[in-house]
Amino acid sequence: MKKIGILTGGGDAPGLNGVIKGAYLRIKRDLPNVEMIGLLEGWKGLLEKKYIVLKDEDVKEIHKEGGTILGSSRTNPYKSEETIKKAHQSFKELGLDALIAVGGEDTLGAANKLAKDGFPVVGAPKTIDNDLNVTDYTFGFDTAVNIAMEAIDRLHTTAKSHRRVMVVEIMGRHAGWITLWAGTAGGAHIILLPEETTKLTDIAEFVKKRKEKGELYTLIAVSEGAIFDTGGVSNFVFEDAKVDEFGHVRLGGIAKQLAKYIEEVTGIESRYVVLGHIQRGGSPTAFDRVLSLRFGINVGELVLRKEWGKMVALRGTEIVAVSLEEAVQELKTVPHKIINELKSIL
Repeated sequence: MKKIGILTGGGDAPGLNGVIKGAYLRIKRDLPNVEMIGLLEGWKGLLEKKYIVLKDEDVKEIHKEGGTILGSSRTNPYKSEETIKKAHQSFKELGLDALIAVGGEDTLGAANKLAKDGFPVVGAPKTIDNDLNVTDYTFGFDTAVNIAMEAIDRLHTTAKSHRRVMVVEIMGRHAGWITLWAGTAGGAHIILLPEETTKLTDIAEFVKKRKEKGELYTLIAVSEGAIFDTGGVSNFVFEDAKVDEFGHVRLGGIAKQLAKYIEEVTGIESRYVVLGHIQRGGSPTAFDRVLSLRFGINVGELVLRKEWGKMVALRGTEIVAVSLEEAVQELKTVPHKIINELKSIL
């Protein structure tokens, strides 16, 4: 092999740099003369043939840094016949002998299609939402949970001081992993997830009963993709109706709507906080640093073994190879058994 590319696509996540470092060092150990290039801003870098040549000094300490040194975007190379043709052409013109795609469902979905089209592509899973199939955990999730948990810890004191309801909005479009983990660890009184439909009237009633029992405040953790039943109609709350290149609308505003409803119905002062991209930022936790490095090392192994169309995954404590096809087949939502288990003590 003479040239190997790596890209990071989709939303950024703490640990992306760890994968870059792990893959670079593992491949360079066996192939010291291979040229490793980092495609810039995800699939956009492939389409526009924009990249940097990675050097030892570029990766030396990056596993401790959040974000990605390569940049990212939500560019979809399979958006149209024109972009597909361009992606195939650019791959050949760059002279890539292999490509490592690091990303979530959308990024790896494109990688799977490229592999099916006969290109030497492998993947590593990334999403703070932990909703990617066939891997127990994805890097970035642990960091996001800890950030959200710390925020909830802090919100308890201000909510209690003012005797108010505090609603905290946490990332999670179709899966409530972050909200359930952070809400449970942070001691939220109500946890609302995309996996369940909740009646607004039930939430208001819960808040009123807490006050009647002498509880000074209520803290609610809600996923941005949680669904409310408002008299037989269940809908997402959109920040706006625009969609990205993969067809996703931008969610947001659910905490604001919920806080307003609770205050109007119960008369109890209610405020909201949207954590947003704070959950993606900052340095990765120790767990995410180690997991991302292990993913990088093992995705490098896939390249060296030429196991195209596969992705690395965490199963228990082992890193295994699975097909990209299986990885992007369906989203991994929180099983109701776990939801019921944790909610049994709320």
